[in-house]
Amino acid sequence: MKRRLTSQQRQQEQEQLRASLEAGRSTALEFATVEDMLRHDALHTTVPPHVEHRLAESAAGIAPPTRSWWRRLLGR
Repeated sequence: MKRRLTSQQRQQEQEQLRASLEAGRSTALEFATVEDMLRHDALHTTVPPHVEHRLAESAAGIAPPTRSWWRRLLGR
């Protein structure tokens, strides 16, 4: 069963919705390079502890390359 709202109640709901939408807006940022954007994202993104633990375990099993990727690619 829906209740009927008065015009004052409707106006209050609209104002609350408008305020919550404005509060959720973030300012747009411009970055000079993709690397700057990724650095900014890394600084402002929290990695959940269980994901961090799983990544550390996965990375521990990877042996460092004997040569750099570009030398392997070019056969040097």
